Amino acid sequence: MSIPAVVHFCWIGPRLSWASVFALLSAAECGELAEVVLHHTHALEDCPELGALRSHQGVRLSRIDPLAVLAQAGEALGPGKSEALAAMYGRLDSPVVRSDILRAAVLFIEGGVYLDLDTITTQSLRPLLQAPFFVGCEYVVWPGAALQNRTPSLLIRQVGLDLMRKVLRSLPGGWRAFRVIQGLYFRNVNNAVMGAEAGAPLLAAYLLAMLEVPSERQALPYALGPHLLQAVIQRKPGTDLVVHPPETFSPLPPEISEHWFRIGRLGTVGAALTEETRLVHWYASIRTAASVADINPAYIQENRQRQMYSQLVYAKLGHLPQLFPSNTA
Repeated sequence: MSIPAVVHFCWIGPRLSWASVFALLSAAECGELAEVVLHHTHALEDCPELGALRSHQGVRLSRIDPLAVLAQAGEALGPGKSEALAAMYGRLDSPVVRSDILRAAVLFIEGGVYLDLDTITTQSLRPLLQAPFFVGCEYVVWPGAALQNRTPSLLIRQVGLDLMRKVLRSLPGGWRAFRVIQGLYFRNVNNAVMGAEAGAPLLAAYLLAMLEVPSERQALPYALGPHLLQAVIQRKPGTDLVVHPPETFSPLPPEISEHWFRIGRLGTVGAALTEETRLVHWYASIRTAASVADINPAYIQENRQRQMYSQLVYAKLGHLPQLFPSNTA
């Protein structure tokens, strides 16, 4: 195996959500890798969520100093890079943007598989470890390159596709209809799921490219994340990189992914997955924030027959007594 059999998550803040706990535990239960590590920058509040994690032997909690992590990564990148990475991190106040930097640095130092906390692992991640570096792609309306080179004809086309996606996002069962037209959309890589050897050259190029982004643009959405990673990959094509199709990590793409949280008549959640699906990236966003705030084990129990997200979580974690003690009574 090229990539170490360890899963890394990063968290900036003192309080975990139940959705994050489900992400960590599903990786430990279904990923079939040696260890799941949560790298957290703050002391975590003592709460039931933290207790559920501490009771699972496959999860390790590791408090880190982000500046020390960036200093270690910077030392390997060249003179002055430690200070530059630290300055960039300190200048940014968005946890989302800071996470883009931190995840790349952790993966560059340690190697392994990085996952965002808005994921549910559904089956083994071990087959992904054969390549020196992998990422997944997703169906999007506007990838970074198209945003910079918009023509009138492209603008008209993509606005139409954006409107169509908005309709299908709201339409009951719209995720099924989207699959008929998904080939019309751009594919763009996403840094929510990445795997790499320690010291991977592509990760080094990604971190260095972050420093080249003008400071006034670094805080923009996706500027240090998917858009930049896509640009780095296009500049450095090679056989060491595997880009997995959307079905592997994002079976429902951005916005359409809101169907994971739709309450209503429900068939089997397996219909939304494919044989290639290794995990579900369900895209935490402003529109899903209200649903995520309500999520806890009781919510999963209550909605597992009428919501795809709850059905998925219960299918993978319903046997764990620290989450659902009544199932073991």
